[in-house]
Amino acid sequence: MQTPRPKTRRTFIKNAALGLTAASVLPRTFAKESPQPDMSLSYQDLPQWRGFNFLDFFVPNPAHARVKTPEEHFKWMRDWGFDFVRIPMAYPYFLDIDYSKDITPEEVYKFSEEKIAHVDRIVEAANKYGLHVSLNLHRAPGYCINAGFQEPYNLWKDQDALDAFCHHWELWAKRYKGISPDLISFDLLNEPSLREDMNDQHGKREAVPAETYHRVAKAAVDRIRSIAPNHLIVADGNSGGHVAVPELADLKIGQSCRGYWPFNISHHKAPWVYKDPTGLPPPKWPDGPEANREALIKFYQPWFDLKESGVGVHCGECGCYKETPHDVFLSWFGDVLSVLAERGIGFGLWEMTGDFGFLNSGRSDVDYEDWYGYKLDRKLLNLLQSV
Repeated sequence: MQTPRPKTRRTFIKNAALGLTAASVLPRTFAKESPQPDMSLSYQDLPQWRGFNFLDFFVPNPAHARVKTPEEHFKWMRDWGFDFVRIPMAYPYFLDIDYSKDITPEEVYKFSEEKIAHVDRIVEAANKYGLHVSLNLHRAPGYCINAGFQEPYNLWKDQDALDAFCHHWELWAKRYKGISPDLISFDLLNEPSLREDMNDQHGKREAVPAETYHRVAKAAVDRIRSIAPNHLIVADGNSGGHVAVPELADLKIGQSCRGYWPFNISHHKAPWVYKDPTGLPPPKWPDGPEANREALIKFYQPWFDLKESGVGVHCGECGCYKETPHDVFLSWFGDVLSVLAERGIGFGLWEMTGDFGFLNSGRSDVDYEDWYGYKLDRKLLNLLQSV
């Protein structure tokens, strides 16, 4: 009789995951599953979607999450002419864990069906009004561009992290494979970069080596396509989302850029960027030959080249923190949106409601209108509708 091989730690985790997720990974049963179209959305020519990020699941701990987005917001979106909802998600939100302690590799697989069902609500509400939903792992096992949570491993270096990353995407693919690709897609990982200390808010934003990013992306793409082969998959730009990645072209996925350049305009006095924002000079736009519309075109040229090569491009995040003077923000952002729109590239404002949005932004230099109890920045809304 052959002596059984001892179980490795990785085998234990995988086997534990199968028991913990047997119910969770089953497809969501909707009232009526949408039929699969003959052709999926083309990764080579993404729609010029226009819309917003919704941050319901942005933080790891549900106790610190925002109030859930009311369904009427999606109706307003549709009525205003928008069609795109991006949902940046922190994977620990959906786990059954003690958030007061550092997460363990075993707990990364401990899904909560009750919490996962929260996503069903927002997906169904957005789809009800014909809005396309892009599910994004903002925090994935082993990586997040934000601090505030201790990861048990490193996605770019550790196979255990990559196994968990693919397992999470398997869950979402199984859950939503019955929804038409016209209504849902998968955005692999928010703003990849190398950071020596992923829990240091001011850690490095160096580009992930192309071969490393390709290896991680391919593993997740292969897992998703084994379940939902017709659904669009998108990868964010390298170095924090800003750098086009032609090395991923063979994966036949779209790519997502960012609308945060120049950073001193988009994130002026943002407290998570500047430890001491006092003394920062007020931003201007335009501001000389290195900060004007032509400079924007130069900055985005690699993305335009990528699009010309046959890889669809969308700007998944963009906008401006509330401390930038409103007139400077509108002047700059109008150029950003028009430069992208002229190349058929749509956008997702970082949020509709909040510091980057046009509802309840908290800007001190805006003449707000009342909108069903919200403070509406009509000038920003008009700008967004004009492109």
